Amino acid sequence: MHVSPSKTHPDGSITTRHEHCAHNPSGKDQLYPDEIQEITNQNFSDLKNKPCPLPLGFGTQGSKYDDLIAGWVQYWNEVLKPKVPLDPNLVKALIASESGFDPSRLAKPKNSNSARGLAQITNGTRKLLDGDKGGLKDHLITATRSDLNDPSVNICAGVRWLFEKRRLATSRLKKPAAWIDTIWEYKGTKLASKKEAENIKNIFNKFYGEYQKCGRK
Repeated sequence: MHVSPSKTHPDGSITTRHEHCAHNPSGKDQLYPDEIQEITNQNFSDLKNKPCPLPLGFGTQGSKYDDLIAGWVQYWNEVLKPKVPLDPNLVKALIASESGFDPSRLAKPKNSNSARGLAQITNGTRKLLDGDKGGLKDHLITATRSDLNDPSVNICAGVRWLFEKRRLATSRLKKPAAWIDTIWEYKGTKLASKKEAENIKNIFNKFYGEYQKCGRK
């Protein structure tokens, strides 16, 4: 955790607290940006199950966030233990189709509440991730809007939200939702016109298909 600046440490400092000493208002597992960065720095550099590195027209941006994608997919797979693990290539295709790997992308520049960052998290979703008004019941993520501009925070939040969308889809369908169906839930294709939904699916499927072929070469 960060310690605020003081006379002794004008620039502030970082310290570690044992779990039983930490004040946790929710009483639930809860990630904050500082913890997200610490997990990233300590664990995400040597992972093996990374997504396909093909740039697919995005230049260096097309593989810049592969470690973060691999890390947060593995993290949430281990924490939430789905019977069918989430595929890093699915998340990479989601990010490619949502933001084109632009971490500063704001869907509606004049609306600060609109979707932002790599996984295009809205301000409403940000609040639900923090357990606000019927949001997540556990494994919460607490972050500000500006925090979501950070690639690791945004991907962490996006993957966690994807798992929540799968839970909601499973409840609605009354059977385990497939991950591809969860992607459509995430993208809100049911709220789009038939033509718009088809276009959204075609763009995603194009990226996902290329990433899947990469793994078979």
